[in-house]
Amino acid sequence: MKSVFSNKDQQPTTNDLKNALGEPFIIWNQLEAFTKNNYPEAISDWNFSGEKFGWSYRIKDKKRVILYLLPRDKYFKAALVFGQKAVGQILDSSISETIKTDLMAAKAYAEGRGIRIEVRDASNLEDIKKLIQFKIMN
Repeated sequence: MKSVFSNKDQQPTTNDLKNALGEPFIIWNQLEAFTKNNYPEAISDWNFSGEKFGWSYRIKDKKRVILYLLPRDKYFKAALVFGQKAVGQILDSSISETIKTDLMAAKAYAEGRGIRIEVRDASNLEDIKKLIQFKIMN
């Protein structure tokens, strides 16, 4: 499923995002703030990845994306990519078994294994925060 924002000529505004996400907008903001608090050098921007994917929001450092936020209709996905060292640390952590299983099921590419987590409420917020910390550390 592609972004709820698909018009290449119209970068989403904060108001557009709030209207599209509804309640999960609060969690989006919490994840963005958490990432920037834990990695103050991070920069964020909207990125249009083409007609197939639409707009996404990236929080990154100079060389890599720390967290992708993918807006959908009344929810969003948090996406992260981990190298092998981070994957090992995640598997040894207290993160939910569901996320560990999804991570191990992801195809391994040169840049690592990617995972997308659906966010409709705060039920997996703490696990996503832990994943962000693993990404920043590695």
